[in-house]
Amino acid sequence: MSFFNFKGKDIGIDLGTANILVMLKGKGIILNEPSVVAIDNLTGEILATGREAKEMLGRTPDSIKAVRPLQDGVIADFTATQLLLKNIVSKVCQRYNAGRPRVVVGVPSGITEVEERAVEESILRAGAKEVFLIEEPMAAAIGANLDVAEPTGNIIVDIGGGTTEVAVISLGGIVVCNSLRTAGDELDEDIMNYVKKELGLAIGETTAEEIKKEIGCATPLVTELSMEIKGRDLTTGLPRTAVITSSQVEEAIRESIYEIVEVIKLTLEKTPPELASDIVERGIILAGGGALIRNFDQLISSETEMPVHVADNPLECVVRGTGKTLEDLEKLREVLTNARKRR
Repeated sequence: MSFFNFKGKDIGIDLGTANILVMLKGKGIILNEPSVVAIDNLTGEILATGREAKEMLGRTPDSIKAVRPLQDGVIADFTATQLLLKNIVSKVCQRYNAGRPRVVVGVPSGITEVEERAVEESILRAGAKEVFLIEEPMAAAIGANLDVAEPTGNIIVDIGGGTTEVAVISLGGIVVCNSLRTAGDELDEDIMNYVKKELGLAIGETTAEEIKKEIGCATPLVTELSMEIKGRDLTTGLPRTAVITSSQVEEAIRESIYEIVEVIKLTLEKTPPELASDIVERGIILAGGGALIRNFDQLISSETEMPVHVADNPLECVVRGTGKTLEDLEKLREVLTNARKRR
């Protein structure tokens, strides 16, 4: 029997900079939490993960550290990543009686071999039987229902928290890929800096993210939106409320938005002519949280003069791709980076 024939309760994981999503074969998505872990500095034990840990960001005493172990699409803190993965896999195995599952993990396309080994090791230590890695753009394409094994060209733009990855895919492989460290987190940073400079108010990451989700847009909206925000007045040091509009947010994130557009254009320029003609016909597929920014698809379409489609449930594309890979590993073995190396 091939080691690709998965049986039992196997697990797919999207190891994202902003969120970790877990899919259990036969159950669907069973976990969707922020990629944050709170650790006791004295004992080294995990105190909280996910939402609970995210609420501790910027609020912990010296004895506790709340960290995002993945930054800019790569592992920034090996120990915290290992603890987080071990905690999640153990929890899933216990709760769903998964025994020793086989696990497919979506990882950034720019991941190093050292980081690959760290991810594999963490999950094996958590009780997995075998671990397979799949590059996130490939997983996103599979999750967006693209037939990646066909000899036709598809282009996927996965705008995550830490990275934007643009990949042209054909025959089960990535033909051209560009990765940019301008993505959701960078847009949050842009909003924080704008509010500080233009409104004289200091706000945190969580507030900036809320602004982006509520009224963020890539081009000016026909009907302007606004929201009330709370922060610390930079002059008096006291808490203060202010109002920010969608046109101000558009101005704040404009530079980063155009950096993403430029990397899409660059990828299209490098695409072989035969695949380029397929892409013109099929259009560009957007996945990841950034795909939900208002008018972003329209902006990309006008800049590239090509049709742009936002995938269904763009936030879930990568994890759904890992789940579909679990279901059809014999056909999709070529997409697994470490499986290719084992052969």
